[in-house]
Amino acid sequence: MSQFVPTPKVRKIEALLKAAGATDVLFVGGFVRDFVLGIPSKDIDLEIYGLTYRQIAEALRESFRIGQVGQSFSVIKVDNEIDLAIPRRERKIGVGHKAFEVIPDSSMTFREAASRRDFTINAIGMRMDGSFCDPFDGLGDLKRGILRAPTEAFCEDPLRVLRGMQFAARFGFSMEPRTIGFCRRVRDEFNTLSAERLYSEWEKWALKGNWPEKGLDILRETGWIESFPELFAMTRTPQDPLLHPEGNVWEHTRRVCVSAAKLAKTFQLSSEDRLCLMFAALLHDVGKPSTLVKNEDGSISMPGHAEKGAKIAEAMLKRLRSPVNISKKVAALVRAHGFHAHRELSDSAVRHLSAELKPTSIRLWHLLVSADREGTGLEIPKDRAHFTDWFQLADDLGISEQPPRQILQGRDLESFGIPPGKTMGLLLREAWEAQLDSLFTDHDGGLEWLKKRLSGFSPES
Repeated sequence: MSQFVPTPKVRKIEALLKAAGATDVLFVGGFVRDFVLGIPSKDIDLEIYGLTYRQIAEALRESFRIGQVGQSFSVIKVDNEIDLAIPRRERKIGVGHKAFEVIPDSSMTFREAASRRDFTINAIGMRMDGSFCDPFDGLGDLKRGILRAPTEAFCEDPLRVLRGMQFAARFGFSMEPRTIGFCRRVRDEFNTLSAERLYSEWEKWALKGNWPEKGLDILRETGWIESFPELFAMTRTPQDPLLHPEGNVWEHTRRVCVSAAKLAKTFQLSSEDRLCLMFAALLHDVGKPSTLVKNEDGSISMPGHAEKGAKIAEAMLKRLRSPVNISKKVAALVRAHGFHAHRELSDSAVRHLSAELKPTSIRLWHLLVSADREGTGLEIPKDRAHFTDWFQLADDLGISEQPPRQILQGRDLESFGIPPGKTMGLLLREAWEAQLDSLFTDHDGGLEWLKKRLSGFSPES
């Protein structure tokens, strides 16, 4: 662990607050945790003891811009970048993670205040000299890689289970048995959580998780995976050595998520691309449980699982209130992730794949299929083109990032006397299919195709 050196601004804040009568000024929460883990953090949270909200604001107002954000929660934002909070007492007054009566109390001890935090790794205080206040051995748990609740107060906020899920994915940690028991105790409160809060935790799992399988393991160990029936169904599928030699659909999915996270890091994907890749890895086989068929010879097949999976994936993400563009792209990736397995490689096949993937790209498809293949470990049959060859051909055709532009437009049909309307729409779709089938590749070729198509054509035909 490197030596801690607070910024001059933070030093000045401490000095002003101490001069005003503060008994202690501590860094708290994720800032301390990340510092100990050696992870850069821009989010600075200070907890102030011995002063009221008003006294803090008055002490700092002449030197900084003070944002009175969340006054009922005693949070002050300094220069829109540093959060100051007063320790608070909380009393649960109902069901769910919002049903609390909050009472600021700057006379509390740090142990009292930290006892209500979610995990011991977030219940560590650090002073300006780098010394720690660690009443629940959070530093030890950081070394051991353990997620542990400081006290039974953990049970008052069911959202903490999913926070544990994404923390496990981000830091590669495991959850200790007592805390797993707390998570199981609050599973019935899942329905009190808003879709937006659920998605926020899943988003962190996808964007920040270098060990995504650890988060998925937390869901199973705590029983919370049953709150996501689409995922739970995958854990109940049988093992089939021909389909998934590494285990059942769920075990395969875990491994694909591991591979996807590595690829996202290797290729430094944008946030949106990483979200799409990770959610597609999680959900690429989500259609298999509902399409599973046991054949007469005892083997297992799952016909139509990709199409069914695309619908399930989009519906699940929609339920979680994910951005529409994310759910649409994930659905396209899920639908097309096995596209190459049953087609010969050709210019036409690649063009059709690019159209099938809209609004996402063959580049992202290639990463998903790479993760899927690595997660299975099966060799590609010698008589089948490698999926990388599909990506290379798409790159050569200039369509690895987006499908080809439709060559024939409405104005072309109008020049042949076809007015806007149903007939034009049908002809444009037919022209698009012809273009994808490589029946023409440029505008002149398209016009020639259209001329032949319209020879003897009547709107009724």
